[in-house]
Amino acid sequence: MEDRQEARTNGIVRNFFFRMFNKEFLIFLFFLLLSGAFWLIMTLNESYEREIKVPLRLDNIPRKVVVTSITDDTLRVTVRDRGYILFSYLYGNELTPIRVNFNTYNKGNGRGIIQGTDIQKMLYQQLFKSTRITAVKPDKFEFQYNYGESKRLTVRLNGKITPGRSYYLAHVKFTPEVVTVYASKEKLDSLKEIYTELIHLSNVTDTVVKEVNLIRQTGMKCIPAKVTMSVFPDVLTEESVEVPVTAVNMPDGKVLRTFPSRVKVLFTTGVGQFRSIRPELFRVEADYWEIQSRPSDKCSLHLRSAPYGVRNTRLDPAQVDYLIEAQ
Repeated sequence: MEDRQEARTNGIVRNFFFRMFNKEFLIFLFFLLLSGAFWLIMTLNESYEREIKVPLRLDNIPRKVVVTSITDDTLRVTVRDRGYILFSYLYGNELTPIRVNFNTYNKGNGRGIIQGTDIQKMLYQQLFKSTRITAVKPDKFEFQYNYGESKRLTVRLNGKITPGRSYYLAHVKFTPEVVTVYASKEKLDSLKEIYTELIHLSNVTDTVVKEVNLIRQTGMKCIPAKVTMSVFPDVLTEESVEVPVTAVNMPDGKVLRTFPSRVKVLFTTGVGQFRSIRPELFRVEADYWEIQSRPSDKCSLHLRSAPYGVRNTRLDPAQVDYLIEAQ
């Protein structure tokens, strides 16, 4: 009976403190939220500077005109206003792009310029009256154009690709391999190839496929502006083939015989590349003029040609016995 009474008393005390704790916690939470709201209102009521981005678009471009370069198609505008106004710029509805009329700012001779004062006037049209612009980058907007002059150019790698240990770079492929470049006639005449932006890849041991930008130059536009680069490394292997010795610069009526008549060409190449390598793709020569100018018991051999993808070539043997006979 006494245990039951004691348990009942403990329950009453526990419920009392629980209700008190909940009440105090709710009061604390209320004032915390209230103070946070006051702090937020005071903070947003202060003046700040923030940078916002505003797209810029060129409109009413004549059908035959190709815009070859634009300084920047996004303006970085620094504005000053109260916090809640800046909050609406940054996280509310985005500012609409500024539309620039091509004919209004076309200066002729393939170029046009929109001055910073005109850009600010167009910006103020969609800003709140209390907002002040403190900076605009770029401070002016320039564009260049031509009337369709273009040239087809092959894409080339700009940079360095280093294969991993015991690998070599078998092939680098661009898709598409040829792009259309629009520019002035003078610039087009000076271009022979078009290069990618600077690329550095190291320790490549597997096929790499990535999208890369083509290099950007003032007054030049590439279509497409990006290409797909595929890098194919291959495992190095040391191989050899037997190749006949060919005599060159022989006078009429004489024949050069070498012993042996065929020699080994040792080389390293990729495992995949080796399947396409045949002995007839190599050429080993013995030069009669060299033999006559430097008489010796043996003549030197020279590897004059080898297929693509073969490296570290050497002859075994590099000198052979010979005999010059009259026909």
